[in-house]
Amino acid sequence: MSTTFIDYRSDTVTRPTPAMREAMASAPLGDDVFGEDPSINQLEEKCARLFGMEAAVFCPSGTMTNQIAIKCHTQPGDEVICEENSHIYQYEGGGIAFNAGASVKLLSGDRGRITAAQVTAAIQPDDVHRPVSRLVSLENTSNRGGGCCYDFEDIVAIKELCQEKGLALHLDGARVWNAIVAKKENYLRYGNTFDSISVCLSKSLGCPVGSVLLGSRPFIKKARRIRKVFGGGMRQAGSLAAAGIYALDHHIERLEQDHVHAHLLGACLQKRPFVKMLLPVETNIIIFELQPGQSAPALVATLKEKGVLGYAISPVRVRLVTHLDISEADIHKTIEIFNSL
Repeated sequence: MSTTFIDYRSDTVTRPTPAMREAMASAPLGDDVFGEDPSINQLEEKCARLFGMEAAVFCPSGTMTNQIAIKCHTQPGDEVICEENSHIYQYEGGGIAFNAGASVKLLSGDRGRITAAQVTAAIQPDDVHRPVSRLVSLENTSNRGGGCCYDFEDIVAIKELCQEKGLALHLDGARVWNAIVAKKENYLRYGNTFDSISVCLSKSLGCPVGSVLLGSRPFIKKARRIRKVFGGGMRQAGSLAAAGIYALDHHIERLEQDHVHAHLLGACLQKRPFVKMLLPVETNIIIFELQPGQSAPALVATLKEKGVLGYAISPVRVRLVTHLDISEADIHKTIEIFNSL
């Protein structure tokens, strides 16, 4: 893809910064399957300590960390409760059924967010005809919800219900960094609330590869075995972990800049006559719906002709994502282009 494009398709398109590349090049390496890669060990310990959890395991992708967590928490015939637009359901290849043999109870939430009352109503009765409700999975921020964030008290209410009913609680925290920065939240509170947390390094934080799964020591011991079965055991992957260490030290606070950029784009789009509806902009994702008769793929094609890459998430909705490689000048140029349409 030409570097002349301003690329809003996802925050996964970022490239390592020069300083990150230096950290990767100088990383000490070892065999991670033997537990001997010092850089991976350092990253796992750093992530676990940050969230106040006992242990962590480094994996190639957020899909793998989510799927490992679901497999750890459930057995075939169990049921996972999640919002209908959740990444674990929409974008992980049917992995809940394929990998865990579990069924799914889908809830219709508010921009990807569900409530304790909805979870209560979704829990299956003790009936031989029904699957066993075993796991609740939340996504924060919500991708298809336009990067919106949970109010943490709503998460606490769901946690209390899970404790009462004996369900585990997992967080798909692919962009939890954005939520923590936007809501000025505490990492330790997340670690004290969820039974497992998946955090992604290759989206908001700009790493080339990698996600980390967090949990208790017994949970992560089981997760390592499942990672091996899934083919996720890596050898000298410390250079990838070094990128994550660098990102945790240097790329979290700067997320506020991405949020500011997203708000600027949102304010522009809200005034454009071809936009029917704009989801509230909270973090780094902008989703807008076009007026009747207009086509999202056609608009994306027009934008590409003008040097801007977006993503049509439906026939009438377009998603733009701000990130590390989008500059203030890029934002102003994009606004000029939208104003010319």
